[in-house]
Amino acid sequence: MKKVGLTYDLKTDYEFKEDDPPDANAEFDHPSTIDVIAKAIESQGYKVKRIGNVFHLIENLDHLGVDIVFNISEGISGRNRESQVPILLEMRDIPFVGADALTLSLTLDKIMAKKIFIAEGIPTPKFFEAKNTAALTNTDHLKFPLIVKPRFEGSSKGLSEASRVENMEELKKQVEYTTTTYKQPALIEEFIRGEEFTVAILGNDPPEVLPLVQIKIDGRFKLNDKFYTFARITSDRLEYVSPAHISQDLKKKISELALKTYNAVECLDFGRVDFRVDQEGGPYVLEINPLPSLSTEDVFMVVAKGIGISYEEMIGKILNSALKRYNLN
Repeated sequence: MKKVGLTYDLKTDYEFKEDDPPDANAEFDHPSTIDVIAKAIESQGYKVKRIGNVFHLIENLDHLGVDIVFNISEGISGRNRESQVPILLEMRDIPFVGADALTLSLTLDKIMAKKIFIAEGIPTPKFFEAKNTAALTNTDHLKFPLIVKPRFEGSSKGLSEASRVENMEELKKQVEYTTTTYKQPALIEEFIRGEEFTVAILGNDPPEVLPLVQIKIDGRFKLNDKFYTFARITSDRLEYVSPAHISQDLKKKISELALKTYNAVECLDFGRVDFRVDQEGGPYVLEINPLPSLSTEDVFMVVAKGIGISYEEMIGKILNSALKRYNLN
């Protein structure tokens, strides 16, 4: 029986610092999520060794005793944090599930990812970077409304109703908040009014685009000025709907773009691509997450139900994709 190591970060392990924002540990997992993932792996016929975060990995790196690591660790800090576990495993030639260190760093940094999208001809909202408010002297190339995000965060960290700005005064205020609170540059994008979708992708050679998931906020698909915020993730105002209630033509467009994005940044085994679709039906890639949440309340579980498989089987498919890639199955 193969043994699968599990690397992760727990919300309960995070020690808040005095100047931390309230969502500092947003990307870390609840202990209950780790329990569910471990049981799902075991249900597919494997033994599980819980390793924990990167510090626990370092302590045990020379005697892990596993065949492969199922990595869902977000890392500790910085724009390369998601790469901390994969680079250590790569150094020791230990197989692991999911994208490698380069892809994880590249995609956590939203600006670097958008540069790849542009090079590959993938539509993404117009943008610029501001390290501070002094960088806001010329914004004529973009039109309001704009949205302000931390440059290298996930799980909608730093996103609130105030992130969408209508004028220069609001923009300066939000850039000041973002750069000061999250201690990183701000990404400023043109805000796309319309609908929001997320697309789960599974596997390699070739990857499989799973049924689209549409985001419903306050009971509405036509979101217009509403968008995915940190507060909405933890409320009942947000709903994932799959299959999406849209035309076959739009489904095809989004699916093809999702696959192109997945391949452009060289995702492996699983990933998720987030979209906004404007009021003329034009899709824009917001970002790609090669380390998406595997919580039972998140997108992969919604898709699993939609295609008639269990959560455990979905986890098995992700793990089997990696085992096949390493010729371990």
